[in-house]
Amino acid sequence: MASSLTCGPCKAEMAHSSLNQYLQQLENALNRRDGPTAAELLSFKHPHIANPKLQRLESPESQCEQWFDQPYDEMIAAHLKCIQCVANHDFVEAYAYQSVVVQSFNKIFQSHKDENWALPIMYGVTLDLRLFANSADAQLAKRGKGKPGEKLEKAADTLMGCFRICAADSRAAVEDSKKWGMLYLVNQLFKIYFKTNNLQLCKPLIRAIDSSSLKDQFSISQRVTYRYYVGRKAMFDSDFKSAEDFLTFAFQRCHGASRQNKRLILIYLLPVKMLLGQMPKIELLQKYDLMQFADVARAVIQGDLKLLNSAIETHEAFFAKCGVYLIVDKLKIITYRNLFKKVYMLTKSFQLSIDRFVVVLTYLEIEDVDSAEVECILANLIYQGYIKGYISHQHQKLVVSKQNPFPPLASFLC
Repeated sequence: MASSLTCGPCKAEMAHSSLNQYLQQLENALNRRDGPTAAELLSFKHPHIANPKLQRLESPESQCEQWFDQPYDEMIAAHLKCIQCVANHDFVEAYAYQSVVVQSFNKIFQSHKDENWALPIMYGVTLDLRLFANSADAQLAKRGKGKPGEKLEKAADTLMGCFRICAADSRAAVEDSKKWGMLYLVNQLFKIYFKTNNLQLCKPLIRAIDSSSLKDQFSISQRVTYRYYVGRKAMFDSDFKSAEDFLTFAFQRCHGASRQNKRLILIYLLPVKMLLGQMPKIELLQKYDLMQFADVARAVIQGDLKLLNSAIETHEAFFAKCGVYLIVDKLKIITYRNLFKKVYMLTKSFQLSIDRFVVVLTYLEIEDVDSAEVECILANLIYQGYIKGYISHQHQKLVVSKQNPFPPLASFLC
């Protein structure tokens, strides 16, 4: 019985001791301006979040008030509350408390004039905010509540508060500038905007980075991430040459050990390259387990529309999930070009009857087309520069240039 009476107070004292140890470590790190250590102690990747004593605290606010001034006490108390929510698998509440962490941090960060030692803390708390927002949206969706991406969009607003603080730091020396945090935040925001399909919000962020004097001095990992997302946006904007440049930069400079990241980049780079007439080698597709593109590439090269349609249909779920289905579907125009080139080479004539193309397409059982549709396809090919020539409507013929009527497509060497 006596043991039962002392069990509760002992647990309370142990929890109190554990909390004091944690707060002491955090206070020491903050007093030393030790950003990396403080960031670890406020991160959900650190082992302290699995401490049962910290998961069951009743009123961390009062303890934090004794150790820290405002708004440090608010930030740390909210972090401890967030630990409790995660332990209870309540990610909606965890997101709410993590929002308080970031908002409190912003007050602290803004008050630190001409110094950027707290950047590692910003990286950690903003990453956790995005991850909790994503988990909160998923949890709300399972409950049949909220609208898709609602928490992520609110998290983006909070992250923009951090970004403005970094972008506005124009007085500090370069090495002490908060501007070094801009690209990290932009990449976090890109991840949210792509997830919530708000790509139009990327434009002002791209302008901000492109006009920054630090744009070529950020860490290579951050620049790779940035080019990957900007390349994807250019792809969706049908600016395929820019998309190729950005995605090629990301692929070539992505760390060799990051095979999964390189594969992810290739998922978008490959269809862009193919649209520009550069076909992937089978060895590359095998290396990165992207054989879904093998028949697509072979069909484009051979001008085999039937194989292309079959390949797209077979891997439709993969292409749709990756967001490249519409881009892959655009490869039909190049496939038509290669097929029509074969017709030209067989006839060896610079004047090709439209009906000839109709017969070929009908014979191959590719599509049920008439001469009007074939004219439309040819007009598209001429407009995009795949064929040099013109259509004679009067004679129902394609008249091609005697010099280089089908400009060559570059080979894709990866």
